[in-house]
Amino acid sequence: MRVNVTYFDSSGAARTDEALRLAADRAKALGIKHILVPTTSGATAAKALDIIKGPRLIVVTHMAGFAKPGEQELLSENRKKLEDAGIPIHTASHALSGVERGVRQTFGMVGFGMLLASALRMFGQGTKVAVEITLMAADAGLIPIDVSVIALGGTGSGVDTALVIKPAHTNNIFDLHIEEVICKPR
Repeated sequence: MRVNVTYFDSSGAARTDEALRLAADRAKALGIKHILVPTTSGATAAKALDIIKGPRLIVVTHMAGFAKPGEQELLSENRKKLEDAGIPIHTASHALSGVERGVRQTFGMVGFGMLLASALRMFGQGTKVAVEITLMAADAGLIPIDVSVIALGGTGSGVDTALVIKPAHTNNIFDLHIEEVICKPR
């Protein structure tokens, strides 16, 4: 099989609209029914609402307390827009770093999850994010694990990476497979 892959010459938010369009096009071509979108403030998810039509969007946010203790970064106006559109919003500890981040900060130790996250970052920050949100959404029961999904990820803000992924739960992480790269930064 031959498919087109888009490699961006830079990463970051400037690639968001194109990454969302490419993901929507590939979902249509493959008949994929679920697209996972990471978001911090909700701006990327709001853009996804405008660009992606058809597949079910699932939004995955930073966990509460990620930036500041007790704080949720998803802006209330964006949460309302997503909720009004019937979009599931999943907020949970990060699959590859939740408890390990606390252990690292307290004891300076790095565990397997942090090592795996670093290995995925070798393909780009967006690749790590896309894999992580797929694990998180699977664990929450928001996506099936027997069919492929599209997961997006980004570097800093926005999205610049889109992958076709066969999901898995975190307890079976090595059953997760990245099937296709739709786009990513070089």
